Amino acid sequence: MHLFQIKLYRILSIACLAGYIWLYFNLSNFYSKYTSQIGVCLFKRVTSIPCPACGITRSILSILQGNLLQAFYWNPFGFLLLAVLILTPIWLVIDAITKKNSLLTFYVAVEKKLQQKLVAIPAIALVLINWFWNIHKDL
Repeated sequence: MHLFQIKLYRILSIACLAGYIWLYFNLSNFYSKYTSQIGVCLFKRVTSIPCPACGITRSILSILQGNLLQAFYWNPFGFLLLAVLILTPIWLVIDAITKKNSLLTFYVAVEKKLQQKLVAIPAIALVLINWFWNIHKDL
């Protein structure tokens, strides 16, 4: 196993674990009374403007409750992040069992694809459109 693969898999594991812990606390309403008053987005706290990721937690919580339209309203990127949170641990386990690096191969391919102008420009445009939508909604 290459050093880059080990680091990537560790980062992905930690990120997924942090995501699951964050969702757990939000589902259990542990932080709801604090986050509704303070907020967790540093960008929004500093600028008073929501970032492109604002609303993703609420989006995922809406998906988990079966309210897909509300999830899309909060932030369409919630669908993508939830898919990553579900698929990444499964993929990591499969790679560990089969002793392959298919997740690394996929990651490198996606990274190369995102560096192409025909993919990068629309991807950036989608993020900017979502950002303006978040600002318009005043998340």
